[in-house]
Amino acid sequence: MLALTPNDELDAGPRKGGPGTERLCAVTRAVKPVDDLIRFVVGPEGVVPDLKRKLPGRGLWVTADRATLKDAISKNVFARGFKREIRVTPELLDQTERLLVRSALDALAIAGKSGLVAAGFAKAEAAMTRDRVVGLIHASDARADGVSKLAGALRRRDDAAEVAVIKAFTTAQLDLALGRSNVVHAALLAGPANDTFLARFARLERFRAGGTGQGGTGRERN
Repeated sequence: MLALTPNDELDAGPRKGGPGTERLCAVTRAVKPVDDLIRFVVGPEGVVPDLKRKLPGRGLWVTADRATLKDAISKNVFARGFKREIRVTPELLDQTERLLVRSALDALAIAGKSGLVAAGFAKAEAAMTRDRVVGLIHASDARADGVSKLAGALRRRDDAAEVAVIKAFTTAQLDLALGRSNVVHAALLAGPANDTFLARFARLERFRAGGTGQGGTGRERN
């Protein structure tokens, strides 16, 4: 759906009086749900991503994938949208991805503190046989044998197709998020904190690959 709204409605939304769940992408000019977009604002050091959509000032919304953000940078969309001279470099691409990674890992940390992460091979394997599991994490540097064994446990579940399998984070990242050492495998138990993690991870995957991420679905719970 194409929008024919003026630039001053980029942040307020294209439909006055509506629920405020849609915005106009400054690059594609398409109206999309806010979950499919990233808000950017101008800070003291230039344009910054506002993942939580709470930073003060006028915002500009861009479809949440690298290709569209790259177009925004190369076509000088930020300067036009904010109506001021702004120099935006390709570093914004990596900065945005780093913040998306941090956001997902922060949510994982909260899930761990809530008792919803069975970390370690033995605990993950046990959870796969007895608990309601919504996700299975393997470190990106995990050994193939451990991944294969847990994949077999997953295949024996009736709900195997509904369990997200995530291989996007290193052992060091998982260690830091979960506050323990050598986390190579983990099972995610059903609960609101993991709904939030999976929503944030799906957003990260969409940013990296475009389209629909495979790491999780649904909307983030605030």
